[in-house]
Amino acid sequence: MSIAKEITDRTLATKRGEGGYQIVEALNDGGFDTWWVGGTVRDMLLGLTPEDIDIGTSAQPSDVKRFFPRYDATGEEFGSVIVKLGKRRYEVTTFREDDEVSDGRHPQAVAFGSREADAKRRDITVNALYWNPISRELYDPFGGEGDLKERLIRFIGEPGIRIKHDALRLLRVVRFRALLSGQYEPETYRALHENAAMIDVLSGERRLREMDRMLLGPHPDRAFEDLWELDIIERMLPELQVCKGVAQPADYHHEGDVWDHTMQILRSFKEEHGPDVRLAALFHDCGKAETFARAERIRFDEHAAVSARLCVAALDRLQCPRKRRDKISWLIEHHMMMGAFTGMPAQRKAHWYYHPWFCELLDLMWLDIAGTDPQDYTLYGEILRDYNAFLDAHPRPPRQLISGDEVMELLGLTPGERVGEILQLLADAQARGEVTKKSEAREYLQRIAGA
Repeated sequence: MSIAKEITDRTLATKRGEGGYQIVEALNDGGFDTWWVGGTVRDMLLGLTPEDIDIGTSAQPSDVKRFFPRYDATGEEFGSVIVKLGKRRYEVTTFREDDEVSDGRHPQAVAFGSREADAKRRDITVNALYWNPISRELYDPFGGEGDLKERLIRFIGEPGIRIKHDALRLLRVVRFRALLSGQYEPETYRALHENAAMIDVLSGERRLREMDRMLLGPHPDRAFEDLWELDIIERMLPELQVCKGVAQPADYHHEGDVWDHTMQILRSFKEEHGPDVRLAALFHDCGKAETFARAERIRFDEHAAVSARLCVAALDRLQCPRKRRDKISWLIEHHMMMGAFTGMPAQRKAHWYYHPWFCELLDLMWLDIAGTDPQDYTLYGEILRDYNAFLDAHPRPPRQLISGDEVMELLGLTPGERVGEILQLLADAQARGEVTKKSEAREYLQRIAGA
């Protein structure tokens, strides 16, 4: 059974679908076997209009560039060219063969091949789908359409070998299971578990990229529960593994232990929560295992600072850019400050309420409450009202000429209150008209540093 005509027509009716059709038509007319591939076809089978249209072809990058003069050839050595049609971009990739001598980190070489060989090298059946928008033909050599109906996540070929070819598949398959609300084929699940140690060969950058995709996708809690059950998380994120089984005060946390609390937060993500807030939410309480204590009740004194320190260590392993790491750790370190804001004098409120990361700190505080049972947003609502009232009475200063990151770089500072104080001094100088452009702001900062 092929893709329904109305779904195809719906995709072709979009500007993106129209451009995807044009690329297939041009390359087919040039004698090259060309199809829409992978997630594009999967979305169409699910009755969705794909946001992106990826294209596979027997044409090599040099051929693609000859047909389409506007392109980005950054990925040409891997067989990929970004074709530009108007404002739209399409990834056109030459069919490839699997690399039999891969070390699990990355292919030793890229070998171009046929559509049949390209399908064999893909990871799971629901990604080995090809659709020709001209002939309306579906190429599905491994039963991906049937697996999609069952929401079945199944490796192509021998599962253990698929993982050994590229260890990133450990994370990709988990992500797709969450993306599709799917279920594992038994041999696929067994191979993931048996080969969990292969995660060690991956670079931190590749791990972090997949983690971000999990956190930004649907059901991130399901993905991280799978990472736990498959014994991947203990090797990749031991800071999170220790959260399972760490009890919390029963009067305040009916949802369960620290891991349960974190998973409930992941289930509470809203579209407006960006990747940095989501990563901060994932790590925000990881220090509770280290700070657990019994007094009049269970306590986690200073756990925010400990969680921030552990998060820095984890993100360093994941090769997270320093500026992003520092922002995320700052959010975690200050996520317990809710009770402090409403009673602050106006000058101190300006330090916090004008801070470039304050709104994301509010997002993290909201998520912390959302992950707790019972939920009590009373204090959060008071802070939000006070924040809006403060900005109404004290409009933001003129557009910030220098960011907090630039202040830290120029003056050699680490994230903290001093950065906010300096930004406030600079804002005051702008309001008085003493500083009107970036060069003057830099000179002003140098004077502050020398004072």
